[in-house]
Amino acid sequence: MTPGKPAPSEGDVNSSPLRSQWRESLSAATRALLDEDERYFLRQSLSTPCLDAIERAEGAMLIDVEGRRILDFHGNSVHQLGHGHPKVVAAIKAELDVLPFCPRRFTNGAAIALARKLVDTAPGALNKILLAPSGAAAISMALKLARYATGRHKTLSMWDSFHGANLDTIAIGGEALFRQNLGPMSPGAEHLPPLHLAPRLFGADRPFERYADYIDYSLEVQGDVAALIAEPMRWTTVEAPPPDFWPRVKDSCTRHGALLIFDEIPSGLGRSGTMYVCEQLGATPDILAIGKGLGGGVMPLAAILANDRLDCAPEAALGHYTHEKSPVACAAALATLETIEQEGLLERAHELGRVGMARLAVMKARHPAIGAIRGLGCYFGVEIDGADPGAANALADRLLYRCLAAGLSFKLGGGNVVTLCPPLTIRQDQFDAAFTILDEALADLSAQV
Repeated sequence: MTPGKPAPSEGDVNSSPLRSQWRESLSAATRALLDEDERYFLRQSLSTPCLDAIERAEGAMLIDVEGRRILDFHGNSVHQLGHGHPKVVAAIKAELDVLPFCPRRFTNGAAIALARKLVDTAPGALNKILLAPSGAAAISMALKLARYATGRHKTLSMWDSFHGANLDTIAIGGEALFRQNLGPMSPGAEHLPPLHLAPRLFGADRPFERYADYIDYSLEVQGDVAALIAEPMRWTTVEAPPPDFWPRVKDSCTRHGALLIFDEIPSGLGRSGTMYVCEQLGATPDILAIGKGLGGGVMPLAAILANDRLDCAPEAALGHYTHEKSPVACAAALATLETIEQEGLLERAHELGRVGMARLAVMKARHPAIGAIRGLGCYFGVEIDGADPGAANALADRLLYRCLAAGLSFKLGGGNVVTLCPPLTIRQDQFDAAFTILDEALADLSAQV
């Protein structure tokens, strides 16, 4: 991390001094693979140079080329069903034998079945969908649809948010890492404070009520905002507003003629204990964007869901993607949704959440380095404290590599928030082992202070 610059909120960096030490601990054969990878792939933050080389994956486990087994509590939020769920793999293989590709001017049974299932499981009256090959593409479609539906082009979104790494999506995103040194962004993209700063900026007395009033004022005074786009909860730091916040904001959007777009690309599809986080926060958006785990952790697939009153641009090309109705990806997604239901994974998320938060409460009482713990369903955030933000980030970085060495992978959000994102299908002994690794790593680091 560059001195004097804040940690990227979207994830841990891949250029810290500890990354170099980690690399030296790998075998010569693994380092050779990483060198070869870096030789051919453009280097970029949060990615290349890579951490390790994975040979195979099964369930909650990654297995690297040295045979090391790593519990995957990161998974880029795609692995609600774990890696290689047999129902998803079987659906993909079966569809490959019948219809591996469908040209865009045709439809197919898998796409229609998926659309029907998504509408059946959607919150509110979101009864029309469009499919896309990536989450960023889904956000782009949502932005286009908002412009056509309202005749406006302005957006409100939040600093520190992330909605994809394409040029149009970083314009509405608020993560500095993705915007710096790129020049002008899309016109009309205006920003609001991040949710977690509401008490600091609006005072300790009813901060989110005051923040909602500020949003109402922003929509009213401009009068030409097409959409407010937001994550219903900040996924990388596991922070949600109180349950009366989004209903107030939705009411403001409706009164001022703006659409509310929720980005549930990482948070949707069951991990929170409901199919979508917004179901717990009291507001149904006008457009809902989903992705990541929709393809069962195998196929890249995303979607937007909207009410049919927004089916207003039949002459426009909202998506027009070559793999828009990929039968193989749709078969994987349909198997994913059916598996969530058949295996009771919403209930499983609640149970794992109860057990996980109980474990974290014990750890917090034991380890002064833990400043706060948060959770929603089977998703957890452990905020690491330090003498100052830099010290907290450094301690969290050390914790990450200590856990990796012990067989646990997770993501750091905001520089100092350990986010624990396991599959909903994880075995109980693996789930318990991950929390034990974290507990022991915290104890080791405390002993060194």
